[in-house]
Amino acid sequence: MNNIKVLHYDAFSPYPNKGNPAGVVLDAAHLSESDMQSIAHKVGFNETVFVVSSDVADLRLKYFTPGHEINLCGHATMASLFALKTKGILGEASSVKIETNVGVLPIQFSVDNNDHLFIKTKQDHPEFIEFDGDRGKLAHAIGLSVEELDGDMPMVYGSTGAWTLLVPIKDIDSFSRMKPLNSLFPEILTQLPKASVHPFSLHTLDPHALMHARHFSSPFSGTVEDPVTGTASGVMGAYYLRYIDSHMDSIQFDVEQGQEIGRDGKVNVEVYRNESGEMDVFISGTAVFVGEVDLGK
Repeated sequence: MNNIKVLHYDAFSPYPNKGNPAGVVLDAAHLSESDMQSIAHKVGFNETVFVVSSDVADLRLKYFTPGHEINLCGHATMASLFALKTKGILGEASSVKIETNVGVLPIQFSVDNNDHLFIKTKQDHPEFIEFDGDRGKLAHAIGLSVEELDGDMPMVYGSTGAWTLLVPIKDIDSFSRMKPLNSLFPEILTQLPKASVHPFSLHTLDPHALMHARHFSSPFSGTVEDPVTGTASGVMGAYYLRYIDSHMDSIQFDVEQGQEIGRDGKVNVEVYRNESGEMDVFISGTAVFVGEVDLGK
């Protein structure tokens, strides 16, 4: 296990030590799932991703928090694909397909105006469940008063591959006061006790962003806060088309996240209503190599 090379990439930012850190293991074919879980626990990042072969796609990604496997992770997808592409492992391919626990998803590569490699990935079709829990207890669990919650927008669980509770917040000033009590989440989120909590607002620091957010981990994951979240950002795009403007056929915007903890990052979100009435959700971003993780600690 000690000869396993785990690479540290930060996703959703071109700058090291910003955005969201992910551990990346590029050749994990020989590792068991218990090995992967042990490595993810040692690494300690919100997610570590393992690249293995696939019979139905170009490659398969397996994602682990320090506590358990998850079906899909946006920032770890960005990190691993950035690594594979910049190391030349994917050659000149402008697109690939990845196998995940939610199915086979397409990936596209491009270069933005600043010469940063940009990665666009599709997510699972969005699902929503109305929250029927105690809003007062929920507000307390993220360090706020119930009056700071925005009652004009629905509070719902959402998923494009991982379930989170979307919590509308009135004022952006509330975000700097948030102090999560993650251990309280399961008894409040009775419908989905393992869900994370994702406060968001339509008020932003950057006028070019549409949404501001933070993301507090399920206590089962073994972490406290996810700096910049891909799956939650994607589901917020679907939330906008379903609950805020149901007449729009598509939307594209940036989500800003991580500012309160010094890990500023941005996720570009695109959502389109397709002919079958479902929504196709895509997120885009870049990443940066930071270093190799020392597993000997």
